[in-house]
Amino acid sequence: MTAVAYIANQFPSPIEPYVMDEIGELRRRGVRVICCSGKRSPIGESPANELNPAELAFRNEAHALWPLSPVKLAQTARRLGSDRRDLRLLLQAAFQEKKGSRRQSLRVLGHTLLGTALANELAPLEVEHIHAHHGYFASWMALVAARLLGIGFSFTLHGSDLLLHGSLLDAKLRFCRFCVTVSDFNRDYILDHFPSIPASRVFVQRLGVDCVPLPAEATLSSDEQPFLLLSVGRLNRVKNHQFLIQACAALRDEGRDFRCWIAGEGPERFALERQIEALQLQAQVCLLGHIPRNDLPGYYQRAGLVVLTSLSEGIPVVLMEAMARQKLVLAPAITGIPELVEHARTGFLYEPGSMRDFLSALSWILDRRSSLAHVGRAAAASVSANYNRQTNLRSFADHFLERIASTDHAHENPLLQQVQLSV
Repeated sequence: MTAVAYIANQFPSPIEPYVMDEIGELRRRGVRVICCSGKRSPIGESPANELNPAELAFRNEAHALWPLSPVKLAQTARRLGSDRRDLRLLLQAAFQEKKGSRRQSLRVLGHTLLGTALANELAPLEVEHIHAHHGYFASWMALVAARLLGIGFSFTLHGSDLLLHGSLLDAKLRFCRFCVTVSDFNRDYILDHFPSIPASRVFVQRLGVDCVPLPAEATLSSDEQPFLLLSVGRLNRVKNHQFLIQACAALRDEGRDFRCWIAGEGPERFALERQIEALQLQAQVCLLGHIPRNDLPGYYQRAGLVVLTSLSEGIPVVLMEAMARQKLVLAPAITGIPELVEHARTGFLYEPGSMRDFLSALSWILDRRSSLAHVGRAAAASVSANYNRQTNLRSFADHFLERIASTDHAHENPLLQQVQLSV
C-alpha cells in the first residue's frame, strides 16, 4: 500500500475543506495517508474554530509538530547534528534566496528544526512521499523531512502563498518532484518567475464545488427589496473589505436601497467596525461573523449579488459556490478569476482597484437585475462543466498517484541535483 504524508500549516481548517477532500479521495484509492499539521488546530476559542465531527476526527489523528515537547526537541537536535550534509544544499539555497535577512534566516532555521522533527515522526511509518498543501512554512518543513528521509516532496500553490507571501519558492520548486497549482495564471506566473523549473513539473488542478440541481427556469431573488450584496471571506487585508464598505457609502449617497452582508471573521474586524461607524453605514452594512459552511447556502440564496473585492486570489471557491446556485457575481479581474468568471456571460468583472469601475458595474447590475437570469444559468452550467468537485478530485488523485509512481527520481539525489544546478 502506498503511504503518503499530507501536511498543512494548520490541519484541519474549516475554511480549507479541499485539503480533507483530497485526503479522502486518496484514501478511497487505497493510499495510506498520514495527516500532519504544522501546529494543532485550535478548538473552542471562537466560532470560526468550531469543528464538525469529520474535522474533529482529522484533528485527532493529525501529527501536530508545534509545540515540540522537550523529548522531541532533543531527538530533533540529535538528528540535525548527524544529518547535516543532507540539509546543506537546502540551507544554502534558502539563505541565498533570502539574501541575508536576519529575521528570515531565523525563521528558516526554526522551520528546518520542525522539518527535522517531522522526519522523526514519519521515519517509522514507511512514508514514500510528502505533500504540503499551500506554499507557507509547512511546505519547507515537508521539503526538509523529505530530504532527510530520501523520499519525494510536492506541494500545492493557491494564491497569496505564491503571489503575495511566497517564501523560499525557488528552493521548493527546485527540489520538488512536482508542484500543483489551481489556475493557468499561477502556472504561467511560476514558469515566468522561475524559468529554471521544467514546465513538466508544474500542473494545474482546479478546485471544485458540489453542483446544485436547480430548475431550468430558476429565477434570481434580486427583485426583492432591499437588494442584498453578499461578501464571504476571512476578514483580513488581502480580502480588501474596506474597499467594499467605501463603495457601500457611495451607493447609500446615491439613494440606492440595498443591504451588504459580510460573512467571515478575522483580524480586520475592529478596523471594519470603525469604518462602518465612521461612514454611518450601520443600517446598510452588517458584519455577520463566521458562518458555518453548512449554513452558507441559505445566505447565497437570499443574495442578489455576491461580490469579491480581494487584492489577490487563486480561484475563489466562494465564487464557484455562488455561481453553482445561479447567483450573479462581481469580482476583480485579477489572477485566475477571469478563468472562472467570463465577463457579462457567467458573471461580471471590474478593473482591479478602480472604485469608479466597481460602482459603475454595481449600478449597471442593479438597474438590469430583472433581466440577468441568463447570466446565472450560464454561470451554473460553466461551474458544472469545469469546477465539479467530484470530477476534479478524481482528476487530482489520478495525476498525483501517477506523479509519485514515476521512476524518474534523479532530482532527489543530492549529487545529481548539484550537477544539474551547476549547468
